[in-house]
Amino acid sequence: MATERTSTRSRRGASGRGQSKKTALPDADTLLAYYREMLLLRRFEEKAGQLYGMGLIGGFCHLYIGQEAVATGIQHALEPGDTVITGYRDHGHMLATGMDPKRVMAELTGRIDGYSKGKGGSMHMFARDKGFFGGHGIVAGQVPLGAGLAFAHKYREDGGITVCYFGDGATNQGQVYETFNMAALWSLPIVFVIENNRYGMGTSQKRAAAGQHLYERGVAYGIPGEEVDGMDVLAVRDAADKATAHARKDGPIILEALTYRYRGHSMSDPAKYRTKDEVQEMREQRDPIEQLKKKMVDAEVTDEDQLKAMDRDIREIVNESARFAQDSPEPDPAELWTDVLVEA
Repeated sequence: MATERTSTRSRRGASGRGQSKKTALPDADTLLAYYREMLLLRRFEEKAGQLYGMGLIGGFCHLYIGQEAVATGIQHALEPGDTVITGYRDHGHMLATGMDPKRVMAELTGRIDGYSKGKGGSMHMFARDKGFFGGHGIVAGQVPLGAGLAFAHKYREDGGITVCYFGDGATNQGQVYETFNMAALWSLPIVFVIENNRYGMGTSQKRAAAGQHLYERGVAYGIPGEEVDGMDVLAVRDAADKATAHARKDGPIILEALTYRYRGHSMSDPAKYRTKDEVQEMREQRDPIEQLKKKMVDAEVTDEDQLKAMDRDIREIVNESARFAQDSPEPDPAELWTDVLVEA
């Protein structure tokens, strides 16, 4: 049950875009669960960055640092049986769906105990038991697949919905609009989540997109859209509750989460297209974890000692995940011939 404490909720419009207004805080257990999950995502990604620098993670590696409130807030609005699909910045979504950090890290390092037996790496791992269907390396390639998952829910009449995440850069891909058209025609139970972190691979979203309100991209197809402060987990959860309810009853909806990535597009990106001052300002004023921490401490939900103890516990979970990954053997070359096709 909600209390009379105050927090934030999303606001649409150009003025103050990405900011929030006050609403009631959830109960203490819920707040601490959100905080713990976002902190796990943050510490896991920091460790993944370290392992990449040590040469233990190969290929591409796109970190979710700064965007933790989006996956956390949306995942807590879902129900058992719902499905999730995303792009290549996917580790946060994996952990938010409840995937084992040890097996996620093992997959990142290409080990047999990973979710895809070490064959998928950072961008291609799945966990059907968690309703997680990837992890896809092609920009916007997951969007039509998300429509397929939503169609399966509708065909089976199982009451489930699909959440399909993609970035601001992906919104300019043609297959996104083909998918919007099909989703609207068939009234598919899907929430399209645009994680607008302000930058594509090397270009500001403002330079790449005609029209800055990406949640309006579905207007031509009759798909409603909403904007939410993606740096505020409570605002995201509130917006996600409404979006998922709409998808279950009335079909597709777009939710644009205004967020920010602190690191480069991938580990190989020096991010010279923005200033260090801009990143520092976001870290100091808008960080999703620190914002929630302040609200909880101010409302006397918790204290600094409890939060420090939680951080120590999570760091140990992440460190154990790294040890597990490094101790796991590499896959046998014969694994190249497994999981190539499935008998339908």
